[in-house]
Amino acid sequence: MAAPPSENSENSDNTAVRLASPQGKWILLTTVLGSSIALLDSTVVNVALPWIGRDLDADLAVLQWTVNGYTLTLAGLILLGGALGDRFGRRRIFVLGVVWFALASLLCGIAPNAGVLIVARALQGIGGALLTPGSLALIQASFHPDDRGRAVGLWSGFGGIGAAIGPFLGGWLVDGPGWRWVFLLNVPLAALCVPVALRHVPESADQRAHGRFDVLGAALGAMCLALVTYALIEAGQRSAVLVSVVAVAGVAAGVAFVYVERRSPDPMMPLGIFSSRQFTSVNLVTLCVYAAFGGFFFLAAVQLQVVSGYSALGAGTALLPITVIMLLLSARAGELGERIGPRIPLTVGPLVCAVGMLMMLRVGPDASYVADVLPALLVLGLGMVALVAPLTATVLASVDTEHAGLASGVNNAAARAAGLIAVAALPLLTGMGSEAYRSADAFNSAFDRAMPLCAGVLVVGGVLAYATVRRPAPDCRHPECRTHC
Repeated sequence: MAAPPSENSENSDNTAVRLASPQGKWILLTTVLGSSIALLDSTVVNVALPWIGRDLDADLAVLQWTVNGYTLTLAGLILLGGALGDRFGRRRIFVLGVVWFALASLLCGIAPNAGVLIVARALQGIGGALLTPGSLALIQASFHPDDRGRAVGLWSGFGGIGAAIGPFLGGWLVDGPGWRWVFLLNVPLAALCVPVALRHVPESADQRAHGRFDVLGAALGAMCLALVTYALIEAGQRSAVLVSVVAVAGVAAGVAFVYVERRSPDPMMPLGIFSSRQFTSVNLVTLCVYAAFGGFFFLAAVQLQVVSGYSALGAGTALLPITVIMLLLSARAGELGERIGPRIPLTVGPLVCAVGMLMMLRVGPDASYVADVLPALLVLGLGMVALVAPLTATVLASVDTEHAGLASGVNNAAARAAGLIAVAALPLLTGMGSEAYRSADAFNSAFDRAMPLCAGVLVVGGVLAYATVRRPAPDCRHPECRTHC
């Protein structure tokens, strides 16, 4: 997890790097490359799912695990990854994560069958858990305090460009050399990132970090997510007794996780941070909105290809307006949130997104992009702009500055876990059969049932925000960092 460097970090203000210096530019390049590797992978895989299924002769459960294998290990281990960086060196763990991610990506690209691909995706998630928190932490630890805000802004902006390129690039690769290159693309990016990091990025660590790592807490958290995900995906495919036993075991692992975190002297997720009502409220809103987003992006790219007849490149390009709107308007949305407080943006944003998802019901066979797809995506993008930046800022402003990294990591894990559960649960809730993605009629029917469910979850998030979120205290409205990892 990323936290502002303390006076005990290796770099003091007198030795911190200035952004305008050559070293500063190299550090920025390194962190952008590192975060882009993980970000590109998360945005391009959904576009490739129908092709992966056809090439590997896989059912829908395999496609769910292709997405969730990565998200599972990432969500379960991201807090531990941040703690490892603080203890053993942020650059060291960041480089290890990039190398790990590249090797796992190579295994994804050459996977001979679905089983190997799912295992490789889980290994990718471990690499992502090591490099993702380190990317922002390196900026916070390396740059002079006067330059950190601008450096984070540039890092976020370039990351947004990577997100915008991702679906387009993924579609081009799938239609061209094939879906395997969606994963193989990470290897040359990592080969560029690692030597630059080793040569130009200073090492830093938190000298206050001590005690034992909460490996048991991390294992129980990951086990809870894994078992619940398995039960949701395999329900209807496996025996009811087996699914019930696994589900109960998942819940038991979750209870054990809370118990261990409460009793551990050095917990991975100190439960005391939830004593802030604002922090707890915003994380509940996060669970709602990111569950809806996770389900939407999992299904939308497949809907456009299987039902509406788009190519992979066409489907990837079709989703670009959401990212473009967020790139253009997120900063202004953040400024508006500062002026009027987070309650209105976090209430209105999810409701607007819900309208956008209901408008996606018009996207069926032979849907017109201009008349059917684009209006829905524009409304959805405007809703996301309204809520994402204020949500991030409110999470970080709801705790003390010294806990900003922990708050960021917890919120990131909550968002990932929400998407994980949504991808597992939506096909079950909508009656989507194991071969539904091979049939335009079957998938379209399930998609039409899924969008109202996603919209309903967003409405719950908006109502929850209206009822529980309040304006932060005056001294907490301007957190040092508004972007979580």
